[in-house]
Amino acid sequence: MPSDPSSPAPTFVYGTAWKEDRTAALTELALRSGFRAIDTANQRRHYFEAGVGEGLAAAYRAGIVTRSEVFLQTKFTYQRGHDHRLPYDPSANLALQVGQSLASSLEHLGTDHVDSYVLHGPAALHWSDEDAEVWEAMRGERDAGRTRLLGVSNVSLQHLEQMEAAHDELPAFVQNRCFARLGWDREIRNFCRERDIVYQGFSLLTANPEVLTHPPFVALAQRMEATPAQVIFCFAHALGMVPLTGTSSAEHMQQDLASFNLVLAPGFVRSIETIAG
Repeated sequence: MPSDPSSPAPTFVYGTAWKEDRTAALTELALRSGFRAIDTANQRRHYFEAGVGEGLAAAYRAGIVTRSEVFLQTKFTYQRGHDHRLPYDPSANLALQVGQSLASSLEHLGTDHVDSYVLHGPAALHWSDEDAEVWEAMRGERDAGRTRLLGVSNVSLQHLEQMEAAHDELPAFVQNRCFARLGWDREIRNFCRERDIVYQGFSLLTANPEVLTHPPFVALAQRMEATPAQVIFCFAHALGMVPLTGTSSAEHMQQDLASFNLVLAPGFVRSIETIAG
């Protein structure tokens, strides 16, 4: 296992997708603002993982954080999810691709381990032989000390049920795009809760514009003297989610973190659950 098992469990994650040449500066800004969990992927199509590493290095040099204070999460992506900029040999078998991708991530991030290594979406609509091979390779990387924990993202309930039937170990994290119209991913959250899996919700704002503009919801935010985004993140915490935010605004970073200080009455939580669900 890694020599540093004390990296904090994530409570609010800063997501680095689609930041391009702003990635380093925004990663450093997120850490300066108080985020202590960073999500990225070794998928150059949507992420600039090396830029995350530059931002981390700047934060370390400035004394903002140490490596042990940051929860780092990255992902393995199948070739179909990449453009031409692959982090592994496409002719290699999947187990080698997993190892090559993680080795590249560690170099990008300037560390000897990440805290969470995530399968960036299964290969098909069911849990496939490819997924099983990748999952076992990821377990090997964990056992070798290059990650502390394992996760999966962009999964259905069927994926998780089939994964449970096929393997003797389930992920520590599930990371999904969370839609209000689907009950805020209720079935997946229930599966996770029953098995002590941490649910990470992303696109909580961008996937749910109908909630943010719903008059009763807007009125609730006004009564709480909070932004709609803050109420969404407070709601996510109340449901037991670990939310992700990818804001590029320093002001919004501070506001988002301040959502921890808000409290939603159970009745309001139920009301938000039913706005679009």
